[in-house]
Amino acid sequence: MRAILLSLVFATACVDADAPVHPGDDAVVEITVPEGASGRSLTPLLIEQGLVPGEWSWRWVLRSSDASCIKAGRFAVKRSMSMHALLDTLCGPPLPEDVPFTVVEGWRIDDIDRALTDAHLITAGQYAELAKTKAVTAPFAIPTATLEGYLYPETYRVEPKKFVVKAFIERQLAMFQERFGASYAPGADGRPLSDIVIMASMIEREEPSPDNRPVIAGILWKRIDHAWNLGVDATSRYTLPDWNDRDAFMLKLRDPNDPYNSRLRPGLPPTAIGNPGAGALNAAAHPVESEWWYYLHDGQGHFHGAKDVTGHEANRREFNVY
Repeated sequence: MRAILLSLVFATACVDADAPVHPGDDAVVEITVPEGASGRSLTPLLIEQGLVPGEWSWRWVLRSSDASCIKAGRFAVKRSMSMHALLDTLCGPPLPEDVPFTVVEGWRIDDIDRALTDAHLITAGQYAELAKTKAVTAPFAIPTATLEGYLYPETYRVEPKKFVVKAFIERQLAMFQERFGASYAPGADGRPLSDIVIMASMIEREEPSPDNRPVIAGILWKRIDHAWNLGVDATSRYTLPDWNDRDAFMLKLRDPNDPYNSRLRPGLPPTAIGNPGAGALNAAAHPVESEWWYYLHDGQGHFHGAKDVTGHEANRREFNVY
C-alpha cells in the first residue's frame, strides 16, 4: 500500500497541467458534454479522444481546480491543449447549436416548405400554410393574397431544436425590408413595391445573367405600359407541383382560366411566382430601355433580342427555339 501511495504521489507531482498534452496536434476535436455531466464523469471520453494523458492526471487537475463550472453542450477542443486550457474551454460558452439553411433565389413557398421538411426542421406543409395565409406579423403592408415574393432568399442560421416556423418567416420578411423594401421609392412611373416584387420574381426565372436582367425588365415593363400580354412562360409553371413537368406546363399554356397565364391574360400575374433576390429586385426597380420588344435564350442560355415579330421569328429559326 505504501508503495502504491508513493507512486501516486510521484505521478501527480509530475503532472504539468499547463503543458500541451500532445504538442503540435492542432486538429479540432468536437466533443459533446451531456446534461448533468461532471469533470470526473467525462474522464473516459477525454481519455478516448486523447485530450488528457490519463485518469490520475485529469483527476489531479479536478482536485486542484473548480470544475463545477463545466457546461453541457458541444465544444471545439484540440489535443495540443493543456489540461487547464481544456477545463477552461469546457467551462466557457459551448458551440452554438445553429446550422445554416439556405433559401435559394427564385424558390416558391412550396419549394421552401419542401426544403425545410427535408432538413427535418418542420413537418410538411407547416411553412406553406402560414406563408400562404399571411398568418404572421409583417413589418410592412403586403397587398397580395400570400407572402410569395417577400420571403427573402438568404442563408439563415437556425437552431433545429428551437426552430419556430412563424419566427423564421418573420425573419425573412424583416430581411426583405432591410435589404430592399425600406430603400425602395417609386420613380416617375409610380410603380408600387408590390408590382416591383412580382416583376422581379419573373426576372429571377427568365434571365440568369445579372447584366441582362435590367434589359429584360425594360422589355417587360414596356409590354405592360403598352397593354401587351407579358408572354412570360414561367408564370404558367408557378402552380405546378413539379416546375419541370412539361406535359402539365403545355396544358397550362392553353388554359385561359389560369390567372397566371401571361400569354393569354393581360397585366401582371396576381402574385409573385417565387421569391426574388436583390439582383432581380434591383433590375425590376431600375429597368434599362432598349429597342427590343421580344427576346429569347439559345441553347447556351444567351440572350437574343428582337425589335419586332419578324426579327423574333428569325431568332427562333436561327437558334432553334420554339
